[in-house]
Amino acid sequence: MRDSSLHSPFNTHNAKQVILFVEDSDEDFAAFTRIFQEAAFFIPVYRTCNGDDALDYLYRQGEYADPTKSPRPTIILMDLNLPGTDGRELIEKLKQDKQLRCIPIVVFTTSSSPKDVEACYQYGVNCYMLKPIGVEALRKTIRIFLDYWFKTAALPNPVQR
Repeated sequence: MRDSSLHSPFNTHNAKQVILFVEDSDEDFAAFTRIFQEAAFFIPVYRTCNGDDALDYLYRQGEYADPTKSPRPTIILMDLNLPGTDGRELIEKLKQDKQLRCIPIVVFTTSSSPKDVEACYQYGVNCYMLKPIGVEALRKTIRIFLDYWFKTAALPNPVQR
């Protein structure tokens, strides 16, 4: 599902930036996009609701076969606890794929389990962030995410496949 198509003042040297957000909660996704808009952050955000749809999106299968519906993401932001193929399995699969492993993956989850943190980093996740409780804390966390990944970090160009 494509949810934004405006241009961002962030990291404008690469106009082809895209975020894939793998999130099963409509409420969390709505809060996330509202905060993006408040921050004047308008890089396109595409959403899948589970790990299986994320794989279809990334491999351009099923409803995502048309590349215009599934541009290669610059970064993947994902919940960990997803229906079907969960975030742990998804990370493992993506980091084993030569075409996809260079896409940074940021886990954005409520799980503070040391076991989950360890497993995600073992599979090659690039960052593990906890979803905070409360709107102001969420706003601050998302702004930190935006500032780091789109103002500070150098992101790889999306590889078209």
